Amino acid sequence: MSLLLKNISLPLAEFTMEVDLDLQSQVTAFFGPSGAGKTSLLDLIAGLRRPASAWIQLNGRVLTDTSKRLSVPPRLRGIGYVPQDLALFPHLSVGQNLRYGHKPESEANHLFSFEHVTELLGILSLTERNVTDLSGGEKQRVALARALLASPRLLLLDEPLASLDTNLKAKIIPYLRRVRDEFRLPMVYITHDQEEVMAFCDEVLVMRRGRIVARSPATDS
Repeated sequence: MSLLLKNISLPLAEFTMEVDLDLQSQVTAFFGPSGAGKTSLLDLIAGLRRPASAWIQLNGRVLTDTSKRLSVPPRLRGIGYVPQDLALFPHLSVGQNLRYGHKPESEANHLFSFEHVTELLGILSLTERNVTDLSGGEKQRVALARALLASPRLLLLDEPLASLDTNLKAKIIPYLRRVRDEFRLPMVYITHDQEEVMAFCDEVLVMRRGRIVARSPATDS
């Protein structure tokens, strides 16, 4: 992956985020306390927030350049986003949630076919069920599958395991590894859990009050 975040400035309630980064690792973790600006940074990458200034480039394609008033719409950025609340549609079935935004097979990479993604994440048998009837771990996998079915070039994960207990986390992490290894997708991963960083990520950046205060390989975190 090559994700460049230059001249990032975003006023928040208690401080202004200022970030200048070149991310090259496959799985980069942002680690830090609540309110540090981690989710706001993901929103900027996804095109969901308007910065005071920013230049964002993913694999050679400029997504945001405030100096030229350029901002690619979120749906055209080629980014899959799993927010902290998962944002599943409660009035739709699992299958309907999964097909929301799914690219036709003719347009998508074959790796991101409906059958392949649902089998890889072990949710093919859930497609007729209501979202409200799923366990926490099942909802996590459905949200991850929905993001993958958009055939993204980058996956953003905002504390995807935060609501799960230790046993469920241990069951979901292997699925995250499968996604990492099968699709070779670059990922930006927000977490408060150092064990998740060690188990899944290549690099960790520590964020406090809108600044990157430390950076290291995940094995050194």
